[in-house]
Amino acid sequence: MDTVRYAIIGLGSIAEKHAEAIKNTPGAELAGGYSMVGAEQFAAKHRARIFQTYEEVLASPDVDAVALCTPSGLHTPQALQAMRMGKHVLTEKPMSLTLKEADDLIATQQETGRKGSVISQYRFTPAVEEIKRALALGAFGNVVSGSLQMKYYRSKEYYASGAWRGTWEMDGGGALMNQGIHGIDIFRTLMGAPKQLTGYARTQTHAIEVEDSAVAIVEFHSGAVGTIEGSTTCFPGYPRRIEICGDKGSVVLEEDAILRWDLPIPCTLTVGTPAQNVASSDPMAISSVGHTKHYINFTRAILYDEPILADFRAGREPLEIILAIYASSKEGKSISLRDFA
Repeated sequence: MDTVRYAIIGLGSIAEKHAEAIKNTPGAELAGGYSMVGAEQFAAKHRARIFQTYEEVLASPDVDAVALCTPSGLHTPQALQAMRMGKHVLTEKPMSLTLKEADDLIATQQETGRKGSVISQYRFTPAVEEIKRALALGAFGNVVSGSLQMKYYRSKEYYASGAWRGTWEMDGGGALMNQGIHGIDIFRTLMGAPKQLTGYARTQTHAIEVEDSAVAIVEFHSGAVGTIEGSTTCFPGYPRRIEICGDKGSVVLEEDAILRWDLPIPCTLTVGTPAQNVASSDPMAISSVGHTKHYINFTRAILYDEPILADFRAGREPLEIILAIYASSKEGKSISLRDFA
């Protein structure tokens, strides 16, 4: 096997990023796609085969892996079905809407031996890799605090564009589960595992079931403390910002750009360049570069059994934090992540 043939499931706007990434990934090939809507336009643009049903995709000997770009509530059942039919799975976030779903996904991946990964394109950015390097070298000293700000804006037209958006059943949550999960993934990656948290989730301005504003105070196992803010009602929307502070130095990350590098070791990247790929008000204002790096990693994992940098276990980590914030807000108390998980 020298080529991984991908079928994209769900041919909405994010599928374009996947198609571009597949095109730019050595050893990857677009085998076609399946969708309830948008199939004709996708086929014409990419000269791709269109399957008539998801079952046809899974039965096809011409498909090695599926890329799930469907509504969030479909990710786990579609991934389970695919792995049981012998296909590898790359899914958009969130991979699951509950921890039980996540655990079922992890268990099935282990049972079937198929490869599984959840899109976490920001893990592959040079800025995040540079901060991880500095943390590994101890350049921060003792990390004492961190903050994650995701003050985004989504219009009422955005939520009206899909009946599943803003619902518990198919979106699984709002500003944190949909828009904020990538930021929470990076925050967790850099700050480490949380010990406990207190969260507040509210629906302030949108006519949706889920939250459009949320905050949390977090205590980490390392002893550091931090805050998480997520919103889709902050007009006009600002870039995601992460600050990590230690007693020897600190860093400010804005989207994929390092704005401040106050550490005792030099930064190998340009510092202070304005952030690019900002999706604070337009979810499609991102490049396909991160997706391409993710596809390269996943494709090489399938072909050469190289390590997957964002497997299903990694995909569970931000989900655990988000669901704990929801539980804390609903129950009006702090949540221990040890008991919650």
